[in-house]
Amino acid sequence: MKKISTLVIIMLSLQLVWGQSSEELFIKSSDSLKLSGTLLMPSKVKGDLCLAIIIAGSGPTDRDGNNMMMKNNSLKDLAEGLSKNKIASYRYDKRAVGKSLRASIKEENLRFEDYINDVRALIKYFKNDSRFSSIVLIGHSEGSLIGMVAAQNTDVDKYISIAGVGRTADLILKDQLREQYGIKNISPIIDSLKLGYMVANLGKFKSIFRPSVQPYMISWFKYNPQVEIQKLSCPTLILQGDNDIQVKVSEAELLYKAKPSAEYKIISGMNHVLKIIKGDFNANLKSYYNSDISTSKVLIKVISKFILNNSEK
Repeated sequence: MKKISTLVIIMLSLQLVWGQSSEELFIKSSDSLKLSGTLLMPSKVKGDLCLAIIIAGSGPTDRDGNNMMMKNNSLKDLAEGLSKNKIASYRYDKRAVGKSLRASIKEENLRFEDYINDVRALIKYFKNDSRFSSIVLIGHSEGSLIGMVAAQNTDVDKYISIAGVGRTADLILKDQLREQYGIKNISPIIDSLKLGYMVANLGKFKSIFRPSVQPYMISWFKYNPQVEIQKLSCPTLILQGDNDIQVKVSEAELLYKAKPSAEYKIISGMNHVLKIIKGDFNANLKSYYNSDISTSKVLIKVISKFILNNSEK
């Protein structure tokens, strides 16, 4: 009994130190889809309170940075780290993922613009919340481009890209299929989609380029991150890990070259799921499934400083 009481006291003490509270929040998008997310609030904040909207990467990645196959809690850790630095956050399940899943959402009807419009709906919602003095978008991986476009012509105060690519998605997809999976002779299909034409004769690539996913690819391929980032008028931070096996440092360099006024930092040892890994490729890959390895403290520090005083170089 004494041990249990001691544990309760420790847990209560940690809660007071961390000073954060979370709330499940459903926010309606432009097409009446309810996006489900977690609003994480630091307590006892005096003065202005900034809200960071965290946008997850590609595929069925949920608000915490996880999917059915892997759990690393990368985005959950990021949100909690920001909260300790007195920054509120809202991280959400993208449409058709987690609690934002709706039966009427069909793959053939999904477009890249849907994700952009969802973020704009979130911006509009929180702009009407008097608790927040400013809003920052943080986009990870594919979420970088989503946030980049969503931030244009809105009241977003700052924008942060983490592991965002600098080239169009068609070029990235060609490289990934060739380098990671050894798939060759894929260019004719991707080039056709790039031009806006669906492909019927898919051969052995039917599972990758099934007809139901082609409209999404067509809508996605037309966005050039180097062009889109130049349209931002708000302060911008570009972050990339040098141990990322999915997105190379050269991608971040392209973004920085396109927008030299942005702040730019390469984080040593950080991989794609925001963890510091010193081991080999296998150790890197295993971290995708390990929630015990925390999100990079350097990443959280750099982001927090940029949000709070915009002076990190």
